[in-house]
Amino acid sequence: MRAWRVGRPGPISGGPLVADDCPDPRPGRGEVLLKVRVCGVCRTDLHLAEGDLEPRHPGTIPGHEVVGEVIGLGPGSARFGLGERVGVAWLGGTCGACRFCLRGQENLCLSPTFTGWDRDGGYAELITVAEDFAYRIPDAFSDEQAAPLLCSGIIGFRALSRAELPIGGRLGIYGFGGSAHLAAQIALYRGARVYVMTRSAEARQLALDLGATFAGGADEQPPDPLDAAILFAPAGGLVPGALRALDRGGTLAVAGIHLSDIPPLHYSDELFQERQLRSVTANTRADGEEFFRIAAEIPLHPTTVAYPFEAADRALRDLAEDRITGAAVLHMDATQPGNIAH
Repeated sequence: MRAWRVGRPGPISGGPLVADDCPDPRPGRGEVLLKVRVCGVCRTDLHLAEGDLEPRHPGTIPGHEVVGEVIGLGPGSARFGLGERVGVAWLGGTCGACRFCLRGQENLCLSPTFTGWDRDGGYAELITVAEDFAYRIPDAFSDEQAAPLLCSGIIGFRALSRAELPIGGRLGIYGFGGSAHLAAQIALYRGARVYVMTRSAEARQLALDLGATFAGGADEQPPDPLDAAILFAPAGGLVPGALRALDRGGTLAVAGIHLSDIPPLHYSDELFQERQLRSVTANTRADGEEFFRIAAEIPLHPTTVAYPFEAADRALRDLAEDRITGAAVLHMDATQPGNIAH
């Protein structure tokens, strides 16, 4: 099969992602084999390629926002039938036996596996997935629309939960890419006022088009105190300012798997009056199922940019250089969509 692998991790301008011919995977017990239709391009893929996130094994195939068709069943696999459309997300497996799994916090599992990090991901023609960790995709979404929902959407949904935004509250969003623009739609649907701080002028316009109350630069202070905030940008330098923007009792949730160092915090200015700083770690399958129900109910409208599979390396470069508004999606069959960026 054709695939993209991480060769030698390093700056994306140096070409760490390499095209390769790889052996076709075979589904194991309880797994299904998918023919990949599309795969979303996530900032975590960029962190993996550049070495911010150390590859778990040489030649990792990235990609964890996968929509595919079931073309093979492993021994004991019975959840899906041949021909069904299935989604593959970041969380690829858990032990099911540690203290966190047993109390319903499988996102904190002591021995997890992740798609596109431990398991080979969707920058490939074929992928296997444990059937218990796959999702049925609501009919409301096309393949291209569904891809970013499988990570950007689910993680944004969990980040929104971690931020404890009160009903009708004021939500600050720092960075406005694939995950942020979906979380914003959920918050707006629930009656929140949304304030976006991001360096991209195109992203600021998208935020306003979606209904944001305010859209300013990444380091601007919003015009009103925030009840909650989410940091999607992987920039630790934004944390002190985001905390200062919180009203008393407000919470800042950091959504990324990688964050540059946070400058020293001053207790009286940034944490006193019960302001909170929280991280977000992966998601549970229950998060994913609830998210897809809400996403179809709204329904969410992902903003996407399509790329041919052969341009995966260019998609990551464009992501690194803030040339993508919304979420990039790789198409295995470049003849299908009408808006592929060539």
